[in-house]
Amino acid sequence: MSTSSTAPILPASLAAPALPVVHDSGADNAPGVIVVDSCTTLGTTLVVRLVGEIDCYSVAPLRALLASAAAGGYTGLVLDTARVSFCDSSLLAVLEWWPRRGRRLTLANRSRAVQRLLSAAAADVSGLPAAQAGPPMVAATS
Repeated sequence: MSTSSTAPILPASLAAPALPVVHDSGADNAPGVIVVDSCTTLGTTLVVRLVGEIDCYSVAPLRALLASAAAGGYTGLVLDTARVSFCDSSLLAVLEWWPRRGRRLTLANRSRAVQRLLSAAAADVSGLPAAQAGPPMVAATS
């Protein structure tokens, strides 16, 4: 036999008081947000302006957009990253994926975060410190 009850399991005298909410000023472990601020086309070239953070949590919409564009026959991509505030190797994976099968990639208006990532990747590939590494493997326009 079962019965339903809305009475609390513990009497009020034994229930623990709610703890105050404390803001932790440490690292933020919530997924970042990347926003495609604009997406336009110039012939077979897709021009995308990104805003926000690009990490393993937030890169999925960008990947989906680019996969759809590639399937639709777009062969050029211009990424304007001026307003990208953070990025990790997830962006590198996108940057390495797009040029496959002869597609062209241009990074326009690289933010400080994007430039730092590209410099670190170039240093890692060449074995040289970032200051001595050659130019990144993607074309740049400013």
